[in-house]
Amino acid sequence: MTDRPVEDLTFEEALKELEEVVGKLERGDVALEDSIALYDRGAALKKRCESKLAEAEEKVAKITLGGDGQPTGTAPLDD
Repeated sequence: MTDRPVEDLTFEEALKELEEVVGKLERGDVALEDSIALYDRGAALKKRCESKLAEAEEKVAKITLGGDGQPTGTAPLDD
């Protein structure tokens, strides 16, 4: 686990750390105070992952096809 600010982590770094946090919490071998801190960090990591996924989704475009089935361009994903 890292002490880097969550907002500085890449998606992959945040996801890896989130998995570590969940593992520690599931094992239950940490003190209550540490569990609370881990939970808070995990919540922030989850939010970071969701934010980075949303950013990526906005960049994704679907290919539009013409009447003949040939690609004609792209359109926003939610179009």
